[in-house]
Formats: sequence, C-alpha cells, structure tokens
Amino acid sequence: MAQFDVLDMNGKKVSTVELSDAVFGITPNEKAVHAAVVNFLANQRQGTQSTKTRSEVRGGGRKPWRQKGTGHARQGSIRAPQWTHGGVALGPKPRDYSYRINRKVKRLAILSALSAKAAAGDMILVDNLSVAEYKTKTVVNMLNALGVSKKALIVTPEVEAKLVKSAANIPGVVTTVATSVNTYDVVNADKFILSVDAAKKLEEVLG
Repeated sequence: MAQFDVLDMNGKKVSTVELSDAVFGITPNEKAVHAAVVNFLANQRQGTQSTKTRSEVRGGGRKPWRQKGTGHARQGSIRAPQWTHGGVALGPKPRDYSYRINRKVKRLAILSALSAKAAAGDMILVDNLSVAEYKTKTVVNMLNALGVSKKALIVTPEVEAKLVKSAANIPGVVTTVATSVNTYDVVNADKFILSVDAAKKLEEVLG
C-alpha cells in the first residue's frame, strides 16, 4: 500500500491516503497498453469512407471509339480507372474497423496506465471534485492551483453535471467517471486528476 498526498481544489495538502499496489503500483506492461490504445482508436473509426468503382460512376456505357484502326489504345469505357472522372480501382468501401481484445489484456493495460501515472507523479488526488455552479472559471482556477497547464483527465466517482459542463469548454480537459476510465484517456492525459472516492471506486472495480 503506497501513500499519496491528498490536495484540496486550491492545491493545498489536506491529508494522505493509502492506495492498493495492485491497482496503482504494478510494473507497467507496455505491450498491453499499446494493444489497448490501438484497439480503442480502431473502435472509434466510423469506417464510412467510400469511392465509386467504374460500374457505379454515371455514364460510360458507350465504347468511346472503335476497337481497331484509330491509332489509339483500345478503350471500353470513359469511366474506366485510367480516365479522368473514371471510377476508382481498389478504393475504400464502408467497413467496420472495430475488434475486441482479451479481457485480461484490457485489464492489465488500464492497471499499467494508472500505475505509470502514479509512479511518474502525474496522478493528483483531490479530496472533493465538485463545483457549486456552472462556471468554467472555477475549474480553470482549480487546474492552475494544481499546477496543470496541459491535457488533463478529471475522474469523479459519479457524474458531476456541473463539473462536466464547467470543464467542457477547456481545451485538452476530459471528464469521466471511475467506472468508465479507459487506457487511452489515461495515457493521453498529461495529468490524471481524481477524487479520493474515485480512487477507491477504481480499487473496487479493478482490484
């Protein structure tokens, strides 16, 4: 059990907390993290890109000139791929890029990402992450007090509507709940900010 400092939203230390080494203290597995990140990004792809083949392009039904005797190469349609405005040969068609990875690998990846952030000192524990009103400035002030200037992932135990809305306009800031934390968001963030309750929730889910 490792001890971590707990700060308030003004950046002042208020206490310490012990967190499980099984969740925040394992040796990171880079291969598992890589597999999870690639899987996440693949699953985000819409796969809606599409090109028309020669049979789908309008026109080109008539042979442009007779087969022999013109001095030109033989042609069967002005919509063949070698023609301007012709169809596309071997172009992309709508497809599903999503796939699944082993559940144990997925779990190892998130544990590795959390442990790496904790080991690097990029995990910030806050006693309570909540705001009294819908105000972006409140979250900006909190991030400044915590020394966060780049991308940040803010995790709460339950949905905090006012916090989510207040952080929505801040570039690089992502909010989520403990049960929905994924490897990509953790790796992509420069700072991982979570409340003590959210940390305990992660221990329950992943421990």
